[in-house]
Amino acid sequence: MASKTVNVLKKNAMLIVLVLVYIFFTIMTGGSMFQAMNFNALITQNAYVFILATGMLMCMLTGGNIDLSCGSFVCFLGAVGGVLMTVKQFGAGVSIGIMLLIGVIYGCVLGFLIAYVNIPPWIATLAGYLAFRGLGTAILSANSTTGSISLSNEETYLALFSGKLFSTPVGQLNLICLIVGIVASVLLVVLVFSTRARKLKKGYEADSLMAVILKSVLGVAAIMLFAYKLALSGGIPTVLVWVVAIVLLYSFITSKTTTGRYFYTIGDNAEATRLSGIDTRKIMFLAYLNMAVLTAVTTFIVSARFQAANSTAGTYFEMDAIAACVVGGVSAYGGSGKITGMVVGATLIGVINLGMSLMGVNADWQKIVKGLVLLGAVVFDILAAKKSTTK
Repeated sequence: MASKTVNVLKKNAMLIVLVLVYIFFTIMTGGSMFQAMNFNALITQNAYVFILATGMLMCMLTGGNIDLSCGSFVCFLGAVGGVLMTVKQFGAGVSIGIMLLIGVIYGCVLGFLIAYVNIPPWIATLAGYLAFRGLGTAILSANSTTGSISLSNEETYLALFSGKLFSTPVGQLNLICLIVGIVASVLLVVLVFSTRARKLKKGYEADSLMAVILKSVLGVAAIMLFAYKLALSGGIPTVLVWVVAIVLLYSFITSKTTTGRYFYTIGDNAEATRLSGIDTRKIMFLAYLNMAVLTAVTTFIVSARFQAANSTAGTYFEMDAIAACVVGGVSAYGGSGKITGMVVGATLIGVINLGMSLMGVNADWQKIVKGLVLLGAVVFDILAAKKSTTK
């Protein structure tokens, strides 16, 4: 019984840390962290972490590989989008299409260099890290005297990536949010119990009935609390829809598709995977193509949130994405990690970002704290791996 309890605590260590950190910041901010508008801010200000970390996870699964260029690419693509929409007057639809096309082209070039030319990922993406920041800044400087292009008149673009669904005045209870929360809660309960039943039917090890019930109760409580707070903050942010859709899609890909499982096998043993007939170069190519496309989506959300394209957009985004993955249990060596763990890690990074901002903590100290959290997660992962191999 004691060993089972220890295993449960170890399995949910980062989730427990997330709850404790949130409680800490709630106390330190005098309860403002618990206000409805800050629940809304947690998702709107940190949506980029969830989306970029999803792409980063796919890269890291292939052997601990990362993309250092995604933050600078957000800056460059945002500058291009600002010029297309505001200066060239192309309109939101055409501009979004062109930006996505640029993302795909960059992903193909980057994937080809890494997978087929065998350039180490950190070198190939470091080149992008340096070049795209410079290109983005140059484009903005050439088309604006302030180094920033306003997107405040692009109503369709802003509504799509920074608006609210079923909008109501702040403070007024939004019944649609509560209904969505109830539906999500029901789906969660059905998923948890059906997963357990399927494992038992196939003879696999499954959680006890009590553990499943507890997990369902806690999950429903978290969903309904979040739904209630959003209901008081004016509606469902469109960025939440984007984040949920992307997370669910990649959760399905990594757990239910053959291609998704290939990412894990390459990280476990690339040579054995290649000898078994799997095209490892194609999987590596897809990882970086996928990362570029998700970076394009991130650009839409970030530029819409600030209603402008500017040269500081995307700064340190790649670091937050990597930290979210590692904190969420994605192995720094590849081969292991789940979308659900990444979500916990991204949420923890978001809570730290928001909590320290509300406390007025200096930006330099924020970097120090996140660095220590990242180091602690890596140490925990290594120690847990050593203990499991010695048993």
